Amino acid sequence: MHRVSLSIREDEVELSAIRAQGAGGQNVNKVSSAIHLRFDVAASSLPAEVKARLLALGDQRITREGVVVIKAQQYRTQEQNRADALARLQALVDAAAHVPKLRKPTQPSRAARRRRLEDKASRSAVKAGRGRVDY
Repeated sequence: MHRVSLSIREDEVELSAIRAQGAGGQNVNKVSSAIHLRFDVAASSLPAEVKARLLALGDQRITREGVVVIKAQQYRTQEQNRADALARLQALVDAAAHVPKLRKPTQPSRAARRRRLEDKASRSAVKAGRGRVDY
C-alpha cells in the first residue's frame, strides 16, 4: 500500500481564538480557549490529486468554497485546542492522501457459472413441485 505523509505549512492555516461554548463554569465566559481553524484547499501547496480527493470527500467540515473549517474546544487550554485542531486537519489530509487500490475486473470461472445454473435448476424444480396437485 502506498502511504505518503504530507505536511501542512503553518502559513496556509488560519487560526483564531474564540470563546468555547457549552458548560464550563465562569471560566468559559472569560477565556478564549476554543480554536477556529480555516484551511483553503485550493490555495494550499498540496498536490493536485490530493486536493481533488480532499474536496471529493464530502466531509461536512469542507465548505462549498473548498475551505476546511475545524472548531476545537475539547480542552481547557488554547494550546491543547490548537494542537487538536492541527491534528484533525492533518488526519483529514492524510485520509485524502491515501490512494485507493484500483479494482481489477474479474469474471466467474466456467465451473462457477455451471454450478450457479445447476443450483438455479434444482431450486426451480423444488418450487415447481410446490404447486397444486391435480388428481
